[in-house]
Amino acid sequence: MKIAVPVADGKLTQHFGHCAGFDSFDIADDGKTIVKKNYITAPPHEPGLLPRFLKDAGVTHIVAGGMGSRARDLFSERGISVCVGAPALPSEEIVTQYLAGTLITGVNGCDH
Repeated sequence: MKIAVPVADGKLTQHFGHCAGFDSFDIADDGKTIVKKNYITAPPHEPGLLPRFLKDAGVTHIVAGGMGSRARDLFSERGISVCVGAPALPSEEIVTQYLAGTLITGVNGCDH
């Protein structure tokens, strides 16, 4: 499993499609432990590019503040699971909570 979180200054950023990059986390086979953290610089913004880009980077899950329905569909078509409504916390804290099943999500921060 590899989880990507859109970030700015190490914290989740609500503007998924225009973020500067992603913290990616390789997760151990137990599904509970972070093995490695990397930063992935996002490509220039282009509609529909991020699902392919992140799939090619090995991402299997995304935790985001908000994401439009079309983007969620494109990720789903590529087998990438999306969780929206996450708060603007440090990315490692978000992933730790997500893996533990304790991440409290709110409303999708995107309206398109």
